[in-house]
Amino acid sequence: MTYGKERIYKKVEVIGVAPESIEAAIQAAVTRARQTLEGLSWFEVGDIRGHISPDGKIAEYQVVIKVAFELK
Repeated sequence: MTYGKERIYKKVEVIGVAPESIEAAIQAAVTRARQTLEGLSWFEVGDIRGHISPDGKIAEYQVVIKVAFELK
């Protein structure tokens, strides 16, 4: 990849969900996005939220991210 040349990107919003951590939710979203989008380049985190179980523990993390890929 050559930096310094003109590039155009498209961003797509996806939501990753994981019971372990915020990082795991981000990785789940990126992994899934890679299955259908080519050339992912970067991501940005939008919202972070989750579910609390009846016993007061965190049941899952939900992270809204935007992934970007370069248009051909």
